[in-house]
Amino acid sequence: MRSCILLALVSWAALTAAQTDSCSDEDTNFELVTGYVYSAPSDMLDSRAGTLMLAECIDMCRQNASCQAFNYETGLCVLIDSNADANEDEPEALTVSQFPVFTMYVQKMCYAGAPKCSSAWAFERVQNFTLAGVEKKSVTATSRLDCQKACLSETEFVCRSAAFTAADGTCSLSDMDRHTTAGMGVFRAAEGTDYLENNCIEEPVKLCEFQKIDGRILKTVDSVHQEVESIDACRELCLSASFRCHTYDYNDTGDQVCRLSHHAASTLTHIQEPYLEIPGSTSYELSSCYNVTIDCRAGNMVARIQTSKMFNGKIYAKGNPNTCVTDVDGSLQFELSMSYTDLECGVKRVSAGQYQNDVVLQHHDRIVTSADLGLSVHCRYDLSNKTVSNDVNLEVKGDIQPVLEEEAVVDSPNVLMSITDPNGSELQAASVGDPLSLRFQIMDPMSPYEIFVRDLVAMDGSNSNEILLIDANGCPTDESILQALLRVNGTKDLASAFDAFKFPTSDVVQFRAMVTPCLPRCEPAICETRDYAGTLGKTESYGRRRRSLDRVRRDASEEELLVVQTIRIDDKYAARRRTAAEERPSLDGPRVEAAADGFCVNTMGLVVGSALFLLAQLAIIAAWMYGCQRRRRSKLEETYQDNTASSLAQLYDTGYSAHRA
Repeated sequence: MRSCILLALVSWAALTAAQTDSCSDEDTNFELVTGYVYSAPSDMLDSRAGTLMLAECIDMCRQNASCQAFNYETGLCVLIDSNADANEDEPEALTVSQFPVFTMYVQKMCYAGAPKCSSAWAFERVQNFTLAGVEKKSVTATSRLDCQKACLSETEFVCRSAAFTAADGTCSLSDMDRHTTAGMGVFRAAEGTDYLENNCIEEPVKLCEFQKIDGRILKTVDSVHQEVESIDACRELCLSASFRCHTYDYNDTGDQVCRLSHHAASTLTHIQEPYLEIPGSTSYELSSCYNVTIDCRAGNMVARIQTSKMFNGKIYAKGNPNTCVTDVDGSLQFELSMSYTDLECGVKRVSAGQYQNDVVLQHHDRIVTSADLGLSVHCRYDLSNKTVSNDVNLEVKGDIQPVLEEEAVVDSPNVLMSITDPNGSELQAASVGDPLSLRFQIMDPMSPYEIFVRDLVAMDGSNSNEILLIDANGCPTDESILQALLRVNGTKDLASAFDAFKFPTSDVVQFRAMVTPCLPRCEPAICETRDYAGTLGKTESYGRRRRSLDRVRRDASEEELLVVQTIRIDDKYAARRRTAAEERPSLDGPRVEAAADGFCVNTMGLVVGSALFLLAQLAIIAAWMYGCQRRRRSKLEETYQDNTASSLAQLYDTGYSAHRA
């Protein structure tokens, strides 16, 4: 059997060109290989500079009967009348071409007998890689082309990718690909195996989220559009492209220039430096898309969600997050059923034959973040003729206006936990998704101590829900929620970046952490991290001390400090009730509402400033006393004592004693 398979492979390679020559136009499609170039200068048919779209290069090759393959990079298309499969015995036929820009090798293929594919190309091939642990079905194939056809013809599930091993003819089919498994670390090197990603599938495009990536753009893209009026128009071009567009940038390479690519960080892990680092530039990478359908039945409504990325979290009725909920564990399709007579789901009867409810799609199991979505679902029944219709209104949550409240219980050294913006300024209000920083600050700049933080927990206002953010070793448990604790600009202060979030059952988020001082310094913990593409890495976080310093720290102080911080986050309905009050004119502007809720003063900063000022006064008085004649010393000492008493009285008036207690 093995010899038959090898013989078939050799025969297929030899007959590739003849097959594509005799292939009908509707059965002809293309296979793409990123980061490689086909080196066959003697077989070159044509070279077209200024070709800004990969689809144009594909059309030129499709219309040329002699064209078997081509090399493409943005702005250049080179047609070739042979292909790498026919010259696979030559080791340099297909060579790496990734730096300074990566190229794409595209080969004409004949998919006769397989379902038709309307995409610009059918498959993307990655040599010596596989998607580990997500195999759905295994079949035997005599060639890579047969494996691709098996994926296109699969009817039991949506085949998103396949892996073909030529040595034994194994073709593994999967309902996952690099995009649906992004961040899971399952795309791995596998010598002798070709990873084949299906570009012919239809993905959700109704409700899509793009992740903003600052400071870099792709070196090579699939298409360049000029005279695009706005960034929203560029986004729409990406969503309506003839390929599965996952990244776009706008105005970074020229005015009104929109560039699109099917690549994202998760598909470029095998490419050397695929991005240009340009300060001020921005790429937008597709995070996930959702298609929402509503099934209106006789006694209930069913909200069905289809997503483009594996979803972990829950879907629930907004007013009943604990009783009307569906937990989702690694799925691309899920649903929530809500009965009209079930009080636990809270479906509202708007009028005769019309029902409505608000549904939340929550990515994290415990907390609400800016990535979560709110869906307003409606079912309307025409009672006159008994026909049923449905409607879906989608809205993204985000108009949440929190009020910041602080409380700190500290001892020596004095430590303050605060919420700031990325520039370090303390905030009185924020919205879900706002970039914030949780900062731990030693108030005395002359303190000999350093600090480390562990067991950082976020809880709701009733202490019924909590989530561990920094573990006992000082490492972040989920960097998508809270990042590692790092030093701030070389100071002893520690800060951790996060996006504002809330619990679905409460408007209050309370942070509690254990802070321990150490001498002479705190050593950071080495924490394992995983980036968006699933690649493992390491980062430092100030949460674990060296054992050799434990004895010194115990001799100095064994105290641990409990630091508490609370933030109140109102939902959008509460925010609407306050709109009228917020819009009333006032001499103090936005500060009027803050004054009504409570006045906040940086008392510790006032104490430190007053103390430094008084110390400077005392130093001047001491120098003056030292230079005076002895016969006046007793009188000057009496004056000094009076001034000291007056200064201490002033210090107590500022509230110093209350903070030292």
